[in-house]
Parts: sequence; structure tokens; C-alpha cells
Amino acid sequence: MTLYGYWRSTAAYRVRITLNLKGLNAEHVSVHLVKDGGQQHAADYVAKNPTHLVPSLELEDGTVLTQSLAIIDYLEAVQPEPALLPADPVKRAKVMAAAHVIAMDIHPVNNLRVAKHLGDTFGADAEAKRQWMVHWMDTGFAALEQMVDKGTKFAFGDTPTLADICLVAQYYNARRWGVDLTAYPRLTEIEETCLALPAFADARPEAQADAE
Repeated sequence: MTLYGYWRSTAAYRVRITLNLKGLNAEHVSVHLVKDGGQQHAADYVAKNPTHLVPSLELEDGTVLTQSLAIIDYLEAVQPEPALLPADPVKRAKVMAAAHVIAMDIHPVNNLRVAKHLGDTFGADAEAKRQWMVHWMDTGFAALEQMVDKGTKFAFGDTPTLADICLVAQYYNARRWGVDLTAYPRLTEIEETCLALPAFADARPEAQADAE
């Protein structure tokens, strides 16, 4: 397998964590989202991923999977252990709901192309962009602080789930934009527990070969 990603991409970060947790190997190819006008717009990459986004996972037969949660779902199917979703339907739904708060509510309005559009189209300066990012992360984190389990090692239970994967990746972005995380002690506790595991620590953006 080949994972096309960018060291700072939170979506690619999710997939790296998943690969590590499941003990799966993948070649990592950097797609720089800023250099050369954004390498995600290059014709050879767009042929693999028409959304002009990372990550993409190319399988041995040449099939290319896109969208981080879809890629993680595939990895969960081909390598069920350790499970990232509970077998119990209610618990499973709760994990997915928490993951969706991050991947579907926070992330879509907090990524690089949105920040660029705010500046290019609406004249937002650096501070206005920062306030935009912080607002949407605070909104999502406030909900998540109440949604996750209390008194467990991870977000839902004592093993990592999809919710933990999404949270750790988004927390990296939150620190980049200066979010005050003291308002979310439970989420911060979960992040610390996760990053103590090599599967999470080795996936950190600053640990990647293309980190700058």
C-alpha cells in the first residue's frame, strides 16, 4: 500500500495512526499542500484523487481509496484487530458520533483551503483566520467534552477507538491555531493517554519524514 499525505494534514494523521494501531505497513509519499501551488492539484495526483485532497491510499492492485474515514473503514474491514469500533450497536454509534463531530463538523471548515478562501475572497487577515478556526474548534470541543466517557482511559472505554484517532489529530491543529485547551480537561487527558502509545506518537506530524 502507498499512503499519499502531508505531514500537517489532520486527515492523513488519522490514517497514519490507524495503520500503526493495526500493524499495517504503507509506503508514505508526500503531497505538499503549499509548494508548487499545491501538489494536490498536479495532474498525476488528481488522476488518483479528483477531490484535490489528502490522504489517498493506493492498494497493491492500483485501486485508490480517498477520504480518511472511508480509508479507516477499509482498514478496519481488512484488519479487524484491534477493533476501532465497538461491537455493541449503541456504543458503536456513540463512537462514530464523536468522530463525526470532528471529521464532519470541525474539520471541513478548518482546513487549509478554507483558510485560503477566507483570505482570497473575503480579505480575511491572519488574525481573522485564526479567530474563525478557533471558533469552530471551540464549538466542537465543547460538545465533545460532554460526549466522551468519564473515568475511562480513552474516549470510550479502555482501548483506542475511531474517536480517539480523530481527537488526537484535531488537537494538533487546535494547538497550531492557538485554541485554549484548558477548557477541555477530559479531552486533554485522553490526548495525553493516546500519545503515550507508540502508534500515536510515531504518527505525529513532527515525526514524519516530510516535516518542516
